[in-house]
Amino acid sequence: MENKTSFYSTIAMEIWEYAEMGFLEENSAGLLQKTLKDEGFTIKSGVAGIPTAFVAEYGSGSPVIAILGEYDALPGLSQMAVPEKTTAGKAAGHGCGHHLFGTASTAAAIATKNWMKSKNIKGTIRFYGCPAEEGGSGKVYMVREGLFNDVDVALHWHPGATNGADVGASLANKSAKFRFYGISAHAAAAPDKGRSALDGVEAMNVMVNMMREHIPEKARIHYVITDGGKAPNVVPDYAEVYYYARHNYSDVVMDIFDRIVDAAEGAAKGTGTTMEFEVLGGVHELLPNQVLQEQMYQNLVRVGGYNYTDDEKVFADKIALTLGLESANLNTISTIQPYQAEGKAFGSTDVGDVSFAVPTVGMRAATWVPGTPAHSWQAVAAGGTSIGEKGMMIAAKTLALTAVDLFQNEDLLMQAKAEFLERRGDNFIYTPLLGDRPPALDYRK
Repeated sequence: MENKTSFYSTIAMEIWEYAEMGFLEENSAGLLQKTLKDEGFTIKSGVAGIPTAFVAEYGSGSPVIAILGEYDALPGLSQMAVPEKTTAGKAAGHGCGHHLFGTASTAAAIATKNWMKSKNIKGTIRFYGCPAEEGGSGKVYMVREGLFNDVDVALHWHPGATNGADVGASLANKSAKFRFYGISAHAAAAPDKGRSALDGVEAMNVMVNMMREHIPEKARIHYVITDGGKAPNVVPDYAEVYYYARHNYSDVVMDIFDRIVDAAEGAAKGTGTTMEFEVLGGVHELLPNQVLQEQMYQNLVRVGGYNYTDDEKVFADKIALTLGLESANLNTISTIQPYQAEGKAFGSTDVGDVSFAVPTVGMRAATWVPGTPAHSWQAVAAGGTSIGEKGMMIAAKTLALTAVDLFQNEDLLMQAKAEFLERRGDNFIYTPLLGDRPPALDYRK
């Protein structure tokens, strides 16, 4: 794989330049599909009713090892690959490094295929092209469609500021847009004739903010007003607010979300408006797998970290200053973080739904300057440089080594499956948090 670094770096940088948002990743998905097809994978595109979702497969029979890949960008994070905040003039940017994610996973799938072919190994290596992780819950539709039903293990990774393979954790999440409808009127000459949709949104927000005192401590609620009217002297007849609810457990999220809906209904009644809401996303928390995690950690240690060049050090120190740091702590780039058997949940991912369908394991690689938070312009900048590329190859090698282990070790597969079934529970029934709605293909439009 080492001699293919330049090849995969070129692919990653093309996707970085595309910077396509969720369900709109036509060029990014197309490039990865072509790359895999050229390597002998068969391609099923447009799966689960999503034009930019696909499955690429090589081999046949069991075991079936899946590698997940993402490629969507985030809105409003356009940034050039420089250590100062400088827009690239685009609508979005790769603030979560998914251009690296999708490319490294592709590289790992191809490397595993080459090994299988050279050793005449039986089984199936499968790449899942997963769109719209950022709020679109792309993998949930794929799980709901049954696309993982025959998979034995799923592998994934994520860009970050350190190298590690701890037991993963994430927050369950449900999101929706609440739309209020009122009556427009002249705000000064005939205010009594109007019913403000914006009043409905603001009344809802006030009630939800009061509700924060009476929800579990680890719960999180976020919102943005996406439409509040067009002119102060016109009573708004339409307004919209976009909500997320999160917690460590999906059943708590569903309860909180129902209470948010109650607040919206009360706000509409109290302001003389009407309200409707559309669920846009919903993901389960990650179900950990200690057996698989320990194996992946061993492989990450085997691969090891990397070192910055002098130019990369200069770049990193400039980025560090924008983060309030005196300089970049390069030790976190060259080393692997100590193994942690219990994860802490901060964000959400639709990998959670995959983890309730099949034993799942992941890792992170240092693709950003130490101290960089995800969803930042600094993450976009580093992801467009050789720093991101080096971390990407750490991930690709670790995923490939873990896939090879799984093809060769039936006991490992059996132990992982046993732990998976025990953690999931005998009475588990998968219920997607986004219900039976079709893919929200326009959620970024």
